[in-house]
Amino acid sequence: MAEIIQKDGTWVFDGDALRLTPGRDKNVSLLRKALGELAVPLHALAGVSFEQGRKSGRLRLRLRDGADPLLQATGGKLAEPNDPYQLNVESDRYGVAEYFVDEVRNGLLLDEVPSGAVDRYLLAGPAVPLSVSAGDGTATFDGEHIRLEWNWKTEDAKAAAGPRSLAVADIAAVEWHPAVGLENGYLRFSVRHAPTKAPPKYDPNSVELWGFKKDPLMALVAAAVQARLPHPTAPMTDVPPQRQQEIAAPVQDSVPVEHDHDAQLRRLRELGELHQTGVLTDDEFALAKQAVLKRM
Repeated sequence: MAEIIQKDGTWVFDGDALRLTPGRDKNVSLLRKALGELAVPLHALAGVSFEQGRKSGRLRLRLRDGADPLLQATGGKLAEPNDPYQLNVESDRYGVAEYFVDEVRNGLLLDEVPSGAVDRYLLAGPAVPLSVSAGDGTATFDGEHIRLEWNWKTEDAKAAAGPRSLAVADIAAVEWHPAVGLENGYLRFSVRHAPTKAPPKYDPNSVELWGFKKDPLMALVAAAVQARLPHPTAPMTDVPPQRQQEIAAPVQDSVPVEHDHDAQLRRLRELGELHQTGVLTDDEFALAKQAVLKRM
């Protein structure tokens, strides 16, 4: 077993998994504290490294692509202070950090863990129920439904319809983006059969974020929902038949039963736009495209 204890947190490796516990220091981010202890199975790791600095160093874990719903939902946009897979190491503990890295690397070699991408989540994601207030609203998730409620800072056009309740089964994609510079961030839910190009400020399925302290906590909601969606790279054979029918249904309903070549081409362009904007996953796009081509 290998263990390293720092103000920033404690990492323990027992040969099968790593347990990452955030520290209680005031500099530890709200997101890491709210996320709590993480159990990372060894087979979810692609690698580990340690970088030395003059005053402090940094341990980093690299997870296999697609293993963690938090990283999937945030798209690599988590800032370093909020990244649970990094640990600040004080200079007098460099030797311990190097030993920790050697032990984890030996474990990866002995278990012959591949570093390639996976087609299912290997981490469970944040626990639910979960509720976060930030930006222009509050997002609550109980594992089956997402509820969006608005505050006094919400645009009138967006708040007029009142609170939103979205079932996980109706969600095609979820995305979290932090505020950068003068550009606001957002937590957005893409709803199946209802694509929109409205900015988060006016989109009733989005919470706009303005770069305040609690903004990163919305990433937890995004990750919890992401963990309950079909994995983006899962084989289509893993998708239940009813779900496959739902994916194909919009094509069957919207394409007329006529041999109008131009209409079919227009539909292909529409599907391509939905795919590019993330409303349709790669597998969903392939299935819908195949249905249109059969009609042609």
